[in-house]
Amino acid sequence: MKLNCIIIDDEPIARKLLQEYLEETDFLVLAGTAENPVKATALLNDNEVDLIFLDINMPKMNGLQFLRSTNILPMVIMTTAYGQYALDGFELSVVDYLVKPFSLARFLKAAQKALELKTLRNKPSSAEKEKPAADHFFVKCDGKIERVAYNDLLYVEAMANYVTLYTTGKKLVAYLTIKGIEEKLPADKFLKVHKSYIVNTDKIKTIEGNMLNIEGTKITVGQSFYEPVLDRLLKDKLFKR
Repeated sequence: MKLNCIIIDDEPIARKLLQEYLEETDFLVLAGTAENPVKATALLNDNEVDLIFLDINMPKMNGLQFLRSTNILPMVIMTTAYGQYALDGFELSVVDYLVKPFSLARFLKAAQKALELKTLRNKPSSAEKEKPAADHFFVKCDGKIERVAYNDLLYVEAMANYVTLYTTGKKLVAYLTIKGIEEKLPADKFLKVHKSYIVNTDKIKTIEGNMLNIEGTKITVGQSFYEPVLDRLLKDKLFKR
């Protein structure tokens, strides 16, 4: 198993050292780096990120503020020169807390914890295997928890740090990344067709060029998504010849 990682740290030397450590670890893959959490948003939206190496003291938004800003984040390993924030980090469910300067051996120990946690999460329990598949999910919108039926959701549009869920009855805005909402949706029913769009394949009426028609709304299929999307849709019963 591989873990896709990003580094968020405002110090170039710290980022370089972490990159070198990642290169020494065969199960870690670097997806990108950012100077602060604000710049990391694009990385989280455009990549399947499993693990963040996150500094605390950074401009614009510090690491703890970033952790508190959303409940939907990959695993996090804190990397900081300030040991006094360790308790705050663990209260926010970080995987580990590395105090700079840390050795490669200590880095590997933290990375191994993340790998074991990912492996454990991917292993379904016997109870999960037996229970019937859910037909809905819950999402926080405007200070309340909304129940959204999969069958009612037409498509999802991502905008910066939030997503808009278009359903048959209303439009919901939630503070989530596109990856965060994708993890809530069953892969056999929903398909990412653009870096900013996920669609309910059951709701697609027609495909014309690189445009999908969903309840009268035209959604563009991204250039890099086109072939796998078309291949998937042509395999679905609705579009079989």
